[in-house]
Amino acid sequence: MATAILRLPAVKARTGLSRSTIYLRISEGRFPKPVSLGGRAVGWVEAEITDWLNQQIKASRKAAH
Repeated sequence: MATAILRLPAVKARTGLSRSTIYLRISEGRFPKPVSLGGRAVGWVEAEITDWLNQQIKASRKAAH
């Protein structure tokens, strides 16, 4: 299966987080790290973003109960 790479605008749209929040959470170890695409370009592995979102949903549901 091909690995899909998401660029920052897509990651922001999926997560609802701002650029600064994404990079802050990366530095804190609370968000998937980007992969280098060459030069200054980076992207995120789509499956890692999906997994992170699912973890946030699970944690949110547990906290609500």
